[in-house]
Amino acid sequence: MALDNKAHVCVAATVLAAAACYQGWRLVRNSDTGATDSTKNSTTIARGVAGLIGNTPLVRINSLSDATGCEILGKAEFLNPGGSSKDRIALYLIERAEEAAQLIPHTGSCIFEGTSGSTGISLSMVARAKGYLCHIVMPNDQAIEKAQLLERHGATVERVAPCSIVDRNNFVNIARREAEEFGKDDQTGMKRGYFVNQFENPLNSEAHYKTTGPEIYRQTNGRVDVFVHGSGTGGTIAGVTHYLKRKIPGVKSYLADPQGSGLANKVNHGVMFAETEREGTRRRQQVDTLVEGVGLNRLTRNFANLLRPTPDGNSKCLLDGAISVSDNDAVRMSRWLMARDGLFIGSSGAINCVAALSIARKLGPGHTIVTILADSGQRHLTKFWNDSAMTALGHDVTAPQSLEVFG
Repeated sequence: MALDNKAHVCVAATVLAAAACYQGWRLVRNSDTGATDSTKNSTTIARGVAGLIGNTPLVRINSLSDATGCEILGKAEFLNPGGSSKDRIALYLIERAEEAAQLIPHTGSCIFEGTSGSTGISLSMVARAKGYLCHIVMPNDQAIEKAQLLERHGATVERVAPCSIVDRNNFVNIARREAEEFGKDDQTGMKRGYFVNQFENPLNSEAHYKTTGPEIYRQTNGRVDVFVHGSGTGGTIAGVTHYLKRKIPGVKSYLADPQGSGLANKVNHGVMFAETEREGTRRRQQVDTLVEGVGLNRLTRNFANLLRPTPDGNSKCLLDGAISVSDNDAVRMSRWLMARDGLFIGSSGAINCVAALSIARKLGPGHTIVTILADSGQRHLTKFWNDSAMTALGHDVTAPQSLEVFG
């Protein structure tokens, strides 16, 4: 039966309203998340590689959610164009340096950083897109594919022996010195070396406060009970924790910490300490774990941003607790997620998921727990995802049959 004129008008109005809602959603998705200006100008076409950074989806981790009755959600940061959450700080810090005239594109200027790999890959990508050179100093015990990716992105890669941050030959200290020396012979003063300093630069956590935190809040409609994440530089956990605690009354934030790191003990007991120090069986400098990119035995400026002084002269941490995760559990969780969910994640994402599972069990069903899946297993093929290497270290690389193995 034909529609009368009023019906036609109603249908047309409904279609127009739906179209308007869709365009509004596209606009919100692309511009209302605290992204930097370079990502805001188009709702349909990204303006270069910078326009692809951020607005990553939240994915429900079905196997963990179904088993616990909680909604365990992972922010798929591995979908950033550079393959990790570090794309955010690379873009944000470089753009702030440009605003402060510390960097001028196409002048032969060079970006320097000491990194375990992922930040360097993101920096080299953004540097190329914006007209800079990039020089990365990294420990030589990191997965070799990270150095190879850096080289393919056009960076100069300097691999050095691991040593303490107090040693002048620590990878971070070398990068700082080289940045200071770069461009000194340039008569124009335009060619500069810029040291990113991700561990101590407060713009690191600010980037996540302005992008990652707002995205999580929007994607969950503000319904988050717990945020859990590891700490490398401390930027992500500090920025997201500050944002969510400002926006959501009662939200909890927990640290996921690998073995060998002293941060969990600092959060839970106020003292920086790792069990591997007591045992005297330390295998590596920095942190004795096979997990790359997270865990420290010192406080960075970004992580210290989570500590608040108390009247008695001590400090109170904004985090609500910390969960220590063994290397064994990290390996088992990565294989579980690949077998049950098809998620091929890196080592830091694996410890986050172990911690999320632990928290979900303690809280009981009905809660929403958000974590970060920082990078893909593709960056860990020669180490964390190398079954022979893991077996040689005594780890079981078969996918668990049950989550009961995660005590």
